Amino acid sequence: MRGKGGGGLFNPDIDVRYLKGIGEAKAKALARLGIHRAGELLSFFPRAYEDRSVIKTVSHLSEGESACVRAMVVSEPELSRLGGRKELLRFRVSDSTGTLLINIFNQSWLRQKLRRGESYIFYGKTQLFGRSFAFTNPIIEAEDEAGRLTGRIMPVYRLTSGINQRDIGRAVRQVLDGVGLDVPEALPAETARRNRLCTARYAYENIHFPGSAHALALARQRLVFEELFTLVCALSLVRGEGEAKPGIALEGRDFSAFTSTLPFSPTGAQLRAIADCARDMCSGRLMNRLVQGDVGSGKTLVAAALIWLAAENSLQSAFMAPTELLAEQHYATLSGFLSPFGIKIVKLTGSMGAKAKREARAALASGEAALAVGTHALISEGVEFKRLGLVVTDEQHRFGVAQRAALQAKGERAHVLVMSATPIPRTLALIIYGDLDVSLIDELPPGRQRVDTFAVTSAYRKRLNGFISRLTGEGRQVFVVCPAIEADPEAMKELVSAEEHTLELRRALPGLSIECIHGKMKPRAREEIMARFAAGETDVLVSTTVIEVGVDVPNAALMIVENAERFGLSQLHQLRGRVGRGGHKSYCVLVSDAKNPESQERLAAMTHIYDGFKIAEEDLRLRGPGDFFGARQHGLPELHIADLGADMDVLKSAQSAALELLEADPNLARAENRPARAAAERLLAVTGERLS
Repeated sequence: MRGKGGGGLFNPDIDVRYLKGIGEAKAKALARLGIHRAGELLSFFPRAYEDRSVIKTVSHLSEGESACVRAMVVSEPELSRLGGRKELLRFRVSDSTGTLLINIFNQSWLRQKLRRGESYIFYGKTQLFGRSFAFTNPIIEAEDEAGRLTGRIMPVYRLTSGINQRDIGRAVRQVLDGVGLDVPEALPAETARRNRLCTARYAYENIHFPGSAHALALARQRLVFEELFTLVCALSLVRGEGEAKPGIALEGRDFSAFTSTLPFSPTGAQLRAIADCARDMCSGRLMNRLVQGDVGSGKTLVAAALIWLAAENSLQSAFMAPTELLAEQHYATLSGFLSPFGIKIVKLTGSMGAKAKREARAALASGEAALAVGTHALISEGVEFKRLGLVVTDEQHRFGVAQRAALQAKGERAHVLVMSATPIPRTLALIIYGDLDVSLIDELPPGRQRVDTFAVTSAYRKRLNGFISRLTGEGRQVFVVCPAIEADPEAMKELVSAEEHTLELRRALPGLSIECIHGKMKPRAREEIMARFAAGETDVLVSTTVIEVGVDVPNAALMIVENAERFGLSQLHQLRGRVGRGGHKSYCVLVSDAKNPESQERLAAMTHIYDGFKIAEEDLRLRGPGDFFGARQHGLPELHIADLGADMDVLKSAQSAALELLEADPNLARAENRPARAAAERLLAVTGERLS
């Protein structure tokens, strides 16, 4: 192993079990944390830090804070047996300003170590014990040894059974000392210099063992920048390879024949999105485009225009939706748009009979049908197209990347259009959909109503039930969304459950037809209940968020969200978008008894912000990105240190620097840029993606 000056034989690729103090058992624990090789410890960043650098006097302590105190043991440590195997060691310590009680459980051996009249550094969380302050199980360090566990900023690592903070700290120290000055620099020197970033060696040293708060800030800035820079490079390289692939070159970009048959004028945003896609499809390169628009912005019209263009070029299209009910809805909508042109459309879903499926497959294989609208059934074996030229997926986050690719593979060089009504900030969209070009539909069609939104407490329950009664009496319908499916006496005791709330509403509103729908039901049962609601047979639909991206029910005029503080703003906006889709005045009521200011601020934002993209920006500002999509299906590697919510400014500068570098050297082939390409390749290898 070599020292800090470099020039030795340490190999960062060695198995962690060969590090001093690790061995087989602790190596297995580290493996559970995703660490197999010694060098991987460098990127196992602390999840938090404890500032033990400031020593406080007893009189300056406040309840609930964690602090270091230098104090003398003033009473003999007394050991008490508490029953079972529990033991309590108790004594008092004092400085010139006051006295502190120390309680230590199940560490009786400390009684021999601690000596009355000697001073120690104690780090703990202050609790009020009678009229005095107390520490329970504090970190204790002899005054003449201070600096190892106290008197500094200490990292706090994610743990698993079989390994502790000290084990990880010692192992990281070995690796840093072993690699010495040879920590690889993934950033080109000029990029680091222009962005005033510290060296990689300094960054890794101070992210794990910060010399000061300033040193920690410099280290984190460098590592966040590098991670985001590498991510942008990786995605741009993937996109570059995609752009290099030829696509079917279509002819004709004049859509006047199509738009002249519409009963309304498309918005400027819709026309821009259509033009973006048509430019891609006629360019001779493969289109991979995301059309992102708020709920009700008219994305299906964009898809219809492109399906028409494909049909004009004797090409077939496939439109895949996440549920049978949505497939039915899109089938009806697209039929309306395309029927004036005699374009034959077939439907293909899992619940169709064998004969209907055979007929649909035959029409696609012969080329008689120009469009197939369906669910995952479209990618099943036996579904063949004569000449598939366009693939459209709705609500892409409901499909894995592999499913999109499987449908695209049913044609030769078929163009891909992805549609999403999940509004996310553009910068974040460029990260999440790194392999796609992005078009925004950022205006709503004329006549689309605003859904008045109110935030109330459960004290309004009686008035709310009266409002439900009044609206349903006028012939309208109501959605009620709950965060839990069933009552859980422990974890969910404060949550309104869908099943319990359905029973309560039936008791309070006995004359109404009220049904419950949730994710534990079989898909067929869910779709039957949703179909009854869509047909107007049900007055109130109580559900979990399975209706977040759901069927169009123009008659629904009220959305009630229980425990609204449990949902992200973007999710609440999606739920609000389920109403106000017809000609009736519509409302959204957010019910929450949350007292904390953050929750109240978030819900208040919903009552005055109605633009989905502004909502998403606010969501990002208030709580970070979380996961906008539920299950992560977009195939991106997890970020180790960057937070796309808190680090948006760094993201923008990293993105700008990466794109500038790629413009000058698209494949990062120059000698000075090869480390950046190698880092991008390592990142992509995590997702199973490889560059040719």
